[in-house]
Amino acid sequence: MVTNKGYTTVSDPDISAKALARDQPVSPKFAREVAGMVRYMNAEKAVTVLEEVIALERPVPLKRYNKRVSHKKGVGPGRYPVKASKAILEVIRSAMSNAEYKGLDASSMVITTITIARGQTMPGHMPRAHGRATQWNQETANIEVIIEEVE
Repeated sequence: MVTNKGYTTVSDPDISAKALARDQPVSPKFAREVAGMVRYMNAEKAVTVLEEVIALERPVPLKRYNKRVSHKKGVGPGRYPVKASKAILEVIRSAMSNAEYKGLDASSMVITTITIARGQTMPGHMPRAHGRATQWNQETANIEVIIEEVE
C-alpha cells in the first residue's frame, strides 16, 4: 500500500524528491500563476527565474486573473508577485535539498508537479470609521513540489 501523506500525486521515490509547505501567507491566485510559469522547468532554471521575479527583473504572465492589469514588455498582462515567488522558491529549494540528501543530482531534475491549493483563511478585521470594522482576512496557500530526474 502506497501512502501519499498529503501529496496530490504518487511519485517514484528512486528518481524523485518532494517538498510541501502548508498555510503559507501568500495569495493563492498569484501563487497559482507563478506555479504555472515554472512548471516543467529544470529546477535550477526555475530558481534563477524566481530570483529574477523577486528582483523585479522578470514579470510573471497572468493567464487567468488579468483584468485591468497593465502589459509588460514581451509578456502581455503581467505582474511581479514577490511574496508568492519567495514562498515557492523556498519549497523548490527544499525539494532540491531533499534530492541531494537522497543522493540524486538536483541540477538535472525537472519540476514535474507543482500544485497550489487554498489553505486556511485566518480571520481578521480592519478598523473603520465610527467604531465599525470590516473583514480583512489573511488568505493562505498550500504549496507542493515534486521534482524528478529526466533522461
